[in-house]
Amino acid sequence: MWGIVGKFCIFANDMRFLGNIEAKTDAKGRVFLPATFRKVLQTESENVLVLRKDIFKKCLVLYPWSVWNDRIDALLARVNEFDDESQMVFRQFVSEAEELTLDGNGRFLIPRRLLQVAGIEQSVRIIGVNNTIEIWATAEAEATFFPQEEFAARLKAMMASRS
Repeated sequence: MWGIVGKFCIFANDMRFLGNIEAKTDAKGRVFLPATFRKVLQTESENVLVLRKDIFKKCLVLYPWSVWNDRIDALLARVNEFDDESQMVFRQFVSEAEELTLDGNGRFLIPRRLLQVAGIEQSVRIIGVNNTIEIWATAEAEATFFPQEEFAARLKAMMASRS
C-alpha cells in the first residue's frame, strides 16, 4: 500500500529486515535465505519474491512481492505512456527482474546471469535493508562500506542536515 504526497511516495509496509549474514551458494546457484528473514516473510504471508540487480551498486536486491508491487506502482505513476524514454526506463527495470519462491528448505535459485552481474561466485553476504534484502559477493560488500570512523561522521552529517 502506498500513496503519493506531493512529489514523494509514501510506502505503508511494516516489513523490516535486519541483519548481516554470511552464506554460500551451492553448485546450482542456490542460497539459503536466513531464518530471521524467512520469519518476517511468513509473518507477512509473503510467498513470492522478486530478484533484480541493484540500480546503483554491484549487488542483487530481493523484494517481497508486495514491496515489489509498491515499487512498480510508484514507478508507473511517473511513466508517461507517450514518452519513449520513460517507457524504456520502465521496460528495463522490469525486464531485469526474476520472480522466485523459496523451496521447502528455505533456498532460492539465483539465475546464472544475475550471479555474473553481481560478481557472485560462492561466498555471499545477505543484508536486511529496510523492506528489501541485498545479496552481495562478500568481497564486494566489504569494499563498499565505509570504514567505521568515516561512517560515523557521514551519519552525523546526514542526521544534522535533516533537523
